[in-house]
Amino acid sequence: MELREYYSKKAAEVKSLISGTEEKPYMIAIDGRCTAGKTTFASFLAEELNASVVHMDDFFLRMHQRTAERYSEPGGNVDRERVREVLRELRQKKDASFRMFDCTVMELGDEKVIPYRDVIIVEGSYSQHPYLQDFYNLKIFLDVDPEVQQKRILQRNGEEKLRVFNAKWIPYEEKYFSAFHIGENSDYYLNTAEEAD
Repeated sequence: MELREYYSKKAAEVKSLISGTEEKPYMIAIDGRCTAGKTTFASFLAEELNASVVHMDDFFLRMHQRTAERYSEPGGNVDRERVREVLRELRQKKDASFRMFDCTVMELGDEKVIPYRDVIIVEGSYSQHPYLQDFYNLKIFLDVDPEVQQKRILQRNGEEKLRVFNAKWIPYEEKYFSAFHIGENSDYYLNTAEEAD
């Protein structure tokens, strides 16, 4: 199945799952393994649902937060406190503004505004951290087979970054998924390796 068709089909499935809901805002978390397609799926789902999207990649830890204690926590390598502030504003049916983390200078950069809409999607690894779970009406987990994941990282990031992912980022993710049973506790699961079927 062609990639665009695959994501459109899955987005339509999710839309049918939540049709008829009167909860506003309706908040959806899309968590999952790196290269599983969380950002891509979020964009298709946002189009289908006319939703606003919060990207977890805008909330990397600030330098003062990068302690050994913080990194030892499952899911500790994201600024969940600032994410919670943004979600709190959106739940109050207000636009939410914050400063994005800028990896080029390793500090907070430009301001970004997430407009309030009746559906809010939070996409990215660690979006289903227990500190954030009480906001969500629907939790989605995107999976990918390890072999496909390795190929995608290599294609997207190159050999050097692949080594970094294998040594650092993938173990962080797996520790978090295991500690909090993220995949098992999600409401909707899909393995994006199926897109090639």
